[in-house]
Amino acid sequence: MGSLTFELIKKSGNLKARRGRITTCHGVIETPVFMPVGTQAAVKALKTDDLKEIGSRIILSNTYHLYLRPGHELIKEAGGLHKFMNWDRPILTDSGGFQVFSLGKMRKISEEGVTFQSHIDGSRHMLTPEKAVEIQTALGSDIMMGFDECAPYPADRRYIRDSLERTTRWLKRCRDAHRNTEEQALFGIMQGGMYKDLRKQSAEEIVELDLPGYSIGGLSVGEPKDIMYDILDDCADFLPVEKPRYLMGVGSPDCLIEGVARGIDMFDCVMPTRIARNGMVFTSEGKLSIKNKKYERDFTQLDHKCDCYVCRNYSRAYLRHLFKANEILSSMLLTYHNIYYLENLMKNIRISIEEDRFSEFRNQFYRDTGDTWKL
Repeated sequence: MGSLTFELIKKSGNLKARRGRITTCHGVIETPVFMPVGTQAAVKALKTDDLKEIGSRIILSNTYHLYLRPGHELIKEAGGLHKFMNWDRPILTDSGGFQVFSLGKMRKISEEGVTFQSHIDGSRHMLTPEKAVEIQTALGSDIMMGFDECAPYPADRRYIRDSLERTTRWLKRCRDAHRNTEEQALFGIMQGGMYKDLRKQSAEEIVELDLPGYSIGGLSVGEPKDIMYDILDDCADFLPVEKPRYLMGVGSPDCLIEGVARGIDMFDCVMPTRIARNGMVFTSEGKLSIKNKKYERDFTQLDHKCDCYVCRNYSRAYLRHLFKANEILSSMLLTYHNIYYLENLMKNIRISIEEDRFSEFRNQFYRDTGDTWKL
């Protein structure tokens, strides 16, 4: 289904880490890969030229938000999302399931779909599996996600079981509604909460549909990292070796490394852009808050091991000044650095897998950054 293909190039010697390559209509994606999130057809504070300069090969956009504004029909009229946002590389669109889940009391779930109120103007809408496919078809993404129910954490076993079974039924409806199979690949989403046997059940049900790829949903929804890692230990084993595996909503450097170690190929998260707008950046020594007064007269570069445009041209003192002065340029530069850091991290992870030293790379990462990733 779809023109997407996946090639498994190399597997890590003593871990589940793997190096692969996804080919789509709009280009090749080297994996493992981090996908910057362009929620409303834009990665916040960055131009598409910036993303290309950084080295991003694929970005993610949001079905729920683009449906509400400006509308999928308008984007279709513009020639699809690629032309609308001037991005000629692959795009993945989520189905809107997580965003609808996030609305809480503003939505109601039924077998038909989800009725919800717009966060913009309070208008009422119904999102069904068929509607999610219709919207994503109009957007013209290379990879579209099946419509799922993302269960909260914590949740009891019966709720999680009922939720995952509904997600399977919805995925079958998505498959049946999917028509543009030559250009768009449909991925299924594994649910199952924090119950390993239910994760296995969900995987078995969606894998039976023989889709081009599969994602792992319902993690990074408030559970502690150790619980997420414990569940993730087995998730990749439940999915086909020959197809890409995508962990949704995860993007801190430590989680990327731990996800790769557990056999994940694709990641996305709004975290790097969001924390940049709040003065927080990733560095080779861990997280750094540019708001800290100790950087007021620090005229060294942001990260002494980074060669991105920001680190080559601006000091910590200047970046702190921009942030304190509430200058728009602060968000632009700090976001650029964070996305560059993650793209460079993933590139080095890919190289380490190719050279059979991912385990060493992982250990060195923690020696360099210490416990700065603990929440």
